[in-house]
Amino acid sequence: MAGRHSLRASRENVHRHYDLGNDFYRLWLDERMVYTCAYFRTPEASLEAAQVAKMDHVCRKLDLQPGERVVEAGCGWGALALHMARHYGVKVRAFNISREQVCYARERAKAEGLDSQIEYVQDDYRNISGRFDAFVSVGMLEHVGVEHYTELGGVARRALGRNGRGLIHSIGRNHPAPLQPWIEKRIFPGAYAPALSEMSQIFEPWDLSVLDVENLRLHYAQTLRHWLALYEAAGERVRAMFDERFMRMWRLYLAGSVAAFSTGTLQLFQVVFATADNNDVPWTRAHLYT
Repeated sequence: MAGRHSLRASRENVHRHYDLGNDFYRLWLDERMVYTCAYFRTPEASLEAAQVAKMDHVCRKLDLQPGERVVEAGCGWGALALHMARHYGVKVRAFNISREQVCYARERAKAEGLDSQIEYVQDDYRNISGRFDAFVSVGMLEHVGVEHYTELGGVARRALGRNGRGLIHSIGRNHPAPLQPWIEKRIFPGAYAPALSEMSQIFEPWDLSVLDVENLRLHYAQTLRHWLALYEAAGERVRAMFDERFMRMWRLYLAGSVAAFSTGTLQLFQVVFATADNNDVPWTRAHLYT
């Protein structure tokens, strides 16, 4: 089991999914290339607006302040780091083992004049070092492997100072169960969606306090509907890039995922946590909605 999520295996798993080419993902993601669940303030919101709202939702949960240092484990194409730096005035060190994504993120940071605030590191989360005010991971836990959850928690705990806080955003389940075998074989090799009881292995061994848990399941169903519509509209270009089999395979993945989140087979958890002796945390959720 552990071998499926070794450093080498993790790189190979990520390469098979995320390094299909930026041109492919541009066809059906939003303009910022955010490939995680959006946050719809209203069901009618556009995908673009909902992805920005999701990044703000994460930043508010972390209560980011200008001048703070943030470490991000698994940064995708870099949109959240850019958003945190531009709108919240923080410095970000963002880790990712996908070469395609890191190259894209570095180019965007330079083009937008934010490269002095953001360092994109092409490396595994297990090699994170240094001290930070906040730890964030959006959409990476699915690729970590349950056997490494305690190790991930140790990385987060070592990275956080005395008043540190963090957020982990992940696809999940109501009870432990393997990922649908076809999805794991054809789309997401090595992936796993944990139950909350399994996610506790990240926090409990390191005395990290869970402050808040939110389930955004219906938001992910809506996100996937937008992705599926854009993917269908780009069908001919997808066929030209790959072939008919690939086109149908990814259509099934997106449509099946809409069904899984709509029916409750899959969940989407955001868990906010802090070091145990951190008393500088919000007393209510009011700051999230003002």
